[in-house]
This record gives sequence, C-alpha cells and structure tokens, in this order.
Amino acid sequence: MTSYRLFPPQLMSPLAGLTLLTFVAVSLPATASLPSQRATPPPPPPSTLESAYRLGAGDRIRIDIFRVPQYSGEHDLLVDGSINLPVAGSVDLAGLTLDQASEAIAIAYSNILRRPRITVSLVTPRPLRIGIAGEVTEPGSYTLNSGETPTITALLEAAGGLTQMADLRQVQIYRSQRFGPNQIINVNLWQLLQTGDLRYDVTLRDGDTVRVPTAASLNLAEALQMSTASFASNESRPLNVAVVGEVFRPGPYTVTGTARTGAAGVPGGGGGTAIPPTVTRAIQVAGGIRPMANIRDIQIRRQTRTAGEQTIAVNLWQLLQTGDLTQDIVLQEGDTVIVPTATAIDEEEAAQIAAASFSPDTVKVNVVGEVGRPGIIEVAPNTPLNQALLAAGGFNNRASRGEVDLVRLNPDGTVEQREIPVDFTQGLDDETNPPIRNNDVIIVGRSTPATIGDTLDTIARPISSAISLFTIPLTLLRLFESF
Repeated sequence: MTSYRLFPPQLMSPLAGLTLLTFVAVSLPATASLPSQRATPPPPPPSTLESAYRLGAGDRIRIDIFRVPQYSGEHDLLVDGSINLPVAGSVDLAGLTLDQASEAIAIAYSNILRRPRITVSLVTPRPLRIGIAGEVTEPGSYTLNSGETPTITALLEAAGGLTQMADLRQVQIYRSQRFGPNQIINVNLWQLLQTGDLRYDVTLRDGDTVRVPTAASLNLAEALQMSTASFASNESRPLNVAVVGEVFRPGPYTVTGTARTGAAGVPGGGGGTAIPPTVTRAIQVAGGIRPMANIRDIQIRRQTRTAGEQTIAVNLWQLLQTGDLTQDIVLQEGDTVIVPTATAIDEEEAAQIAAASFSPDTVKVNVVGEVGRPGIIEVAPNTPLNQALLAAGGFNNRASRGEVDLVRLNPDGTVEQREIPVDFTQGLDDETNPPIRNNDVIIVGRSTPATIGDTLDTIARPISSAISLFTIPLTLLRLFESF
C-alpha cells in the first residue's frame, strides 16, 4: 500500500513564478494476510520516489539554442553549481533537472533573445559521492562512477556487502533536496531477492546517505539465502573467530572456508568455488567437539554495528537428524562460538555425534595390562572395544581373556567402571562390545595361572634372597680353603 503527501509549492530562483510539486511515496509495511484465497501483495517498489537527474558541480552539459549556434556549446558546472554563459553571464543550475535548467537559461537570455528555445542535455555526469552506514562490511563514503547506473546494490558491493545481521526490509536512503523537504526512501531489498524486480534496486543520487539497520534477530533460513546474494559480504576470506567450551582445543582461530568438490568428488575437480567458514568448520579447526558437548544449544555471539552484541542459537543435532543446513550458519569476523556442556549423554546419540564431520577424526584410548602394546592408542570414533584391544596388540599369554574392565568419565564428573565380557565374534553392542569414547581406559587383567605364578614368585623372591645371603659366607670360606 502506498500513500502520497503533497508539499506546498516552492518558488525556485531564478525560475520566478514556476512551482515544483514534490510527491513523496512511502512504502508502508505489508499487512498480515487475511484468511482468503488471495495473498497480500508485496509492498510496491519505491521507484516512484526517484526524481529526474539533478545537476551539480562536475557535470558537463550541452546547451543548444535554436537558430543561435554562436551561443550554443558545452559547459562544466563550477564548484558552486553555476555556469558562465556568453553575454548572459552566470546562471546557477545546482540542484535543477535538465528541464528546469533549460527554463533557467531561457530566463537568463530573455532580455537578449526573443522567445529563446533552449535544450539542455547531459554530456558527462559527475562522479557521485554517497555515504553508507550500518550493517555493511566497510561503512563510509564512496565515489561511484555515474557512467553506469549507480544503484543501491552497486553501492553495497562497493562497501563489501551486507552483513548477516542486516535488516533487508528496512534499508533507508536519506536524500537532501534543494527545494522542498528532504526525502527518506524505504527500500525492501528482500523483495528484490524474492522477485528479482529491479525497481527495488533504487538509483542513487549525489549526496545520498544509505543506512542499513540491524535486524532484531537472525532468521537462519533467510540468512542462508542472503549469503548467496550478489550484495552479501564476502565471507570466504579468512575470519578471526573464537571457539570455546566443549572442544578439544578452545581459543582464537583464523578460519577459512573449504573448496567445493568437483563432479567426480575430487576437491577442485570441477574448478569448485570457496565455501564461507561455518560453525562446523570452526569446530573442526578447534579439534572437534568433546564427548560431553551439548550440540543442541550452541551459541554464536556476534557484535552488530548498531545494536551491540547479539546471541544466535544453533542446533547442530537438528542438522544431523534432518540435514537442516540453516543451522550451520556462516560466520562473520569477530564471532565467538560457544559449545556448552551436556548434563547427560544418550548412548545412541553419542554414537551418532561421534560420527559427525565436526567430531574429531580419532579418539584416544588408554589400554593397560596384559596386552601386546600397552599405552595410549588412537582409533576412529565409534570403534568397538574389541578392535581397540586388537589395535593394542591383543592379549598376551598372561592375559585374562574372559573379560576386561572399562573405566569411563561421565559428563557429571563421576567415574564409571564396567566389566565387559570379551568375545571377538561379537559385533558392536553396548553390553558386550561397546563403542569406545575419548579418554576411555581399558584394563586387561592377568589370568589365574599368571596370578598364581606371580604370587609364588613374590613369596619365593625373599626366601631366595635370604638363602643367597646365608650362602655368601660359605662361599668365602671355600675360597680361603683353596689357598
């Protein structure tokens, strides 16, 4: 819905008696859809707000006076927006349209020529100085080449693109007017993304100021779509972020994206493009999640341009279950990824999480006791206990082969010890062949004969030592007797 406001006519010197009616159309927010078969149409484009080109310092124009070629020619507008005409002198054209400039020049020549017929055309438009602030990568002042149509998306691209926290529906253009009140133009860039209607890509004017507000909250689905827009920020460059919480190597990192794979599944095989750094990529760089990570409540803390710090909730469990890529949001410079600690871990969920791409590639297990190579070994996530024993060299000839002890640290800080029967013919089973977690300890005890032998050896060792001490003097005596 569009409303119009009529402003009082203003006298435009040197155009005495001429008036300009300025119409300003304001795009009102679309109302909620009524329960009917017809959906509420999108807000109209703000194209009605675009006025004709207005002259300013640096423009080069051509003046053609009918049947007076000696007074015709090209002129550059000076710093104050005026031109010097032959015989007529200085005429101020700053802020006037081409038609208004024709009228102003006609008035200037009216005392010299009878009913002058004058045509003004633009030869070379001046470069446009435009300011931009808010949720863009590089806010500031920019000079756009007016040889090409200077649209708002061209300005956004020059400013490094919109950040993910930008409110696409409430972009505003502040435009000053020489005659009449200043304009505030509301631009709905979301409609440009949805419909491709170029009328939403408003043409800018020299001296415009564009402000991109911060959204109240981040819509994950819209953020994914916006990240692929031509005027979105280029987040494929290295980003400085921090990853803290339940990851193996918390701290600050410089995170880069990855390359898309080619058609044959080989990286770069199809000349792939870079993928911006995401939450899961940052977690991978930080060593992967720990077993006690709560991937349902991951938080992203992000500094915005105008609204301070905002917190974005991410549910990576939903990503694992439904493939919802909106949960794997693209990171921005200065983000902090927080992985909280879970209060409880379900065994089935733990197995799925361990196989995720953002989990570590290997887990460390300490195998002690009667195995071929006792010590810390590294195995793939979800490796069964039987395979961990084989990776440690298997049982030696002193081992108790019937069962082993599994010691595990629980998320609540308690330690659990279980006796696990060993059967190398068993597949993966939580009771008889459970999957190994990081920092598990497997204790392989001694067999009964080995235990008895070690006990006898322990008893016999002191007796053997005593007998040895008793026999030393006798040995010495035999040595003297030999002499």
